[in-house]
Order: sequence, then C-alpha cells, then structure tokens
Amino acid sequence: MKNDKPQKTYKIGQIAALLGLKPFVLRFWETEFPALKPIRTPKGQRLYTEDHLRLLKSIQHLMHTEGMTLEGARRKLAEHKRQNELKTLVRRELEEIRHLLSSEDV
Repeated sequence: MKNDKPQKTYKIGQIAALLGLKPFVLRFWETEFPALKPIRTPKGQRLYTEDHLRLLKSIQHLMHTEGMTLEGARRKLAEHKRQNELKTLVRRELEEIRHLLSSEDV
C-alpha cells in the first residue's frame, strides 16, 4: 500500500542543526555520496527528506563515530544497500514459493 501523504522536508539549515554539522559539510557530502541528492526548489533551495536524514545520520556515524574515511563510508553504504536488495529479493521469492505451496493445497 502506497502512502500518499506528502513527505516532510527540511531545509539545509534545519538538517545541519539536527545533526550538529555546518551546511558546507552537507553540501560536500552531496558531492561524495551519490545517493544523497536533495530535492531542489525552483529557486535552487535544497530540501531534504526523512530518507536523506537517515542517510546523513548513517554517514555521520560511519565517519565521526567509527572513524571511517569517505571511501570506507561509501563502500560500507554500498555493501549495506546490496545486502538490503538481496534480502528483498529472497523475501519476494519465498513469498512466491509460499503462494505456490498454498495454492497446491487447495
């Protein structure tokens, strides 16, 4: 079921304050992490979604808490994405098998 409710957005200053970072750090991370592409208003203002906020928190944790480099953080995020995609694929296949097995019982 798709949620039609508009997603909450944050301006760069709001995100910077939430994370305790300077806005220039967020702009720099946009250049270093391909998945971090905020929405742009017609005037060019950046708007970040909850998904962006989660990604930024992950990047911040990897770099500031775990002490990873930019490259290390990129690799870790890419590995996490691949794992999630694999889990999703396996889950779908298992659901299809369950459906096939339940339809044979009828």
